[in-house]
Amino acid sequence: MPHDVYPAPGGPLTLRRAGAADALPAAAVWLRAFTAALPTVRRAHDDDGVRAWFTHVVVPSRETWVAVGEDGAVAGLLVLDGDELDQLYVDPDRQGRGLGGRLLALAKERRPAGLDLWTFQVNAGARRFYERHGFRAVEETDGSRNEEREPDVRYAWRPAV
Repeated sequence: MPHDVYPAPGGPLTLRRAGAADALPAAAVWLRAFTAALPTVRRAHDDDGVRAWFTHVVVPSRETWVAVGEDGAVAGLLVLDGDELDQLYVDPDRQGRGLGGRLLALAKERRPAGLDLWTFQVNAGARRFYERHGFRAVEETDGSRNEEREPDVRYAWRPAV
């Protein structure tokens, strides 16, 4: 059952839990969005590795949500792993229309006690987005703990009390 349907430019989008059939379309969105946002970051896995990761790890074992248009195309994805926002990507053709904010609102609704996430330090757009939505930077690293070996930053969001 869908979580919600909301109007969006280009037609309404439905946010729903991902199923096995969504793994490859979600991986395709991830690949397009990562490439567009992070052209200077070396990916740790090739396209086939990303597709396999979504098929065998992400969708079956993590709380994965997709935003799907009337045409059935996946426009964005959200992956929660415990209290961590593990992935949030919007297809580059659908960015700037509120979908990322809606997916983030869903993440906060699903984890009302708070969320943590990591993003790369060079991802200025993501950093602005998360800061605009109440996240604050709590740790920066040299990237030695991530597969890409790219300096990153951990963000935290806690609800107002």
